[in-house]
Amino acid sequence: MADVAKLQVGDQKLELPIIEGSEQELGLDISTLRGQSGLVTLDEGYVNTGSTTSGITYLDGEKGILRYRGYPIEELAENCDFVEVTYLLIYGELPSEEQLKDFRNSIRSHTMLHEDMRSFYDGFPFDAHPMAILSSVVSALSTFYQDSLDPRDPEQVERTIFRLIAKLPTIAAYSYKKSIGQPFIYPQNDLSYCENFLQMMFAVPSEPFHVDPDFVKALNLLLIVHADHEQNCSTSTVRMVGSADANLYASISAGISALWGPLHGGANEACVSMLERIIEDGGDVTKYVNMAKDKTSGFRLMGFGHRVYKNFDPRAVIIKKACDTLLAKLDLQDPIFEVAQKLEEVALNDPYFVERKLYPNVDFYSGVIYRAIGIPVQMFTVLFAIGRLPGWVAHWKEMHESPTKRICRPRQIYTGELKRDFVPLEKRG
Repeated sequence: MADVAKLQVGDQKLELPIIEGSEQELGLDISTLRGQSGLVTLDEGYVNTGSTTSGITYLDGEKGILRYRGYPIEELAENCDFVEVTYLLIYGELPSEEQLKDFRNSIRSHTMLHEDMRSFYDGFPFDAHPMAILSSVVSALSTFYQDSLDPRDPEQVERTIFRLIAKLPTIAAYSYKKSIGQPFIYPQNDLSYCENFLQMMFAVPSEPFHVDPDFVKALNLLLIVHADHEQNCSTSTVRMVGSADANLYASISAGISALWGPLHGGANEACVSMLERIIEDGGDVTKYVNMAKDKTSGFRLMGFGHRVYKNFDPRAVIIKKACDTLLAKLDLQDPIFEVAQKLEEVALNDPYFVERKLYPNVDFYSGVIYRAIGIPVQMFTVLFAIGRLPGWVAHWKEMHESPTKRICRPRQIYTGELKRDFVPLEKRG
């Protein structure tokens, strides 16, 4: 195949390099287009635009492939815990036993929040959305840790990475405790990462708390499958903000805000809201399935199909097993689980869904699992943020280490008014 693409604009003939990735993905390098021709490309939503080259995550939506640093997501979910996957994403290699031990200890030494930060929570209304709290408090970390804000200093960046990974679960759990009027529970560093989060969420000072190992396993899987997904909206936000040399706290805070959107991280919250709507309407799954098939109804089944995965979502395959295990073990009398299982059966067997490959995706199963664990709906996206943090950090770090780094500055095609004469206020009709 030719290593250049030829473009003719009027009488001008241009040659644009074709870039080939390690998995034979092809891309057209248009970085010199404007300089050569005065033209820019227009791509609303950047759906056909590669913003960077990256060695972190590979996904093939047609074949249902997802790999972190070359390792299939299925193998990582089977053999690693979330902290080990975090190390892989950030540093590019699976850690040795000694490296993993040091990494865990470095995280554990930073799980506490500065006591003065507790007063921030007093300023939020009791019903404040925890994603708003998460974004605000993460940004505020930069005011407490001014010794590690320089993105060009590797030692400062390293400290910030440890602090963020360690403190995000604490910040999140505090936001939940605030919303229900319970005292904050301090981190317990002899517990694993997921165990620690669950005890901060659900323990109370007045009685012992036992962390269910099946809850820990399910949460661990959810964090792993959410850890990165290449250049999505929130990751691109982290990279764009970071490209201005904003510190890592500010960049991650921006990513959290992007993830909050119902079209992005809020999708699993929307799934449970849909299930609740079906229950309130009598629990007639067939009615809503027929509505979903009717294009004029305006109703859409949340949690089915995926913008990137045109076959099946490999992450959903992994966590479906955990979902089935939890529901079978707990035997919860919750109509949401009954409706979810009926919808799943329809999607896997109804020709309409099968032909269109509208399989249950990661948002569908994760919402059901969070519900089974006891995580309130408003915290679903917060859990997504905790899981996605390693990917955000890895991309921010990769961008800063790239010799071709430059500030992100998209172009536009102006479609506004032509030059107009200014009219003084007293003469405007």
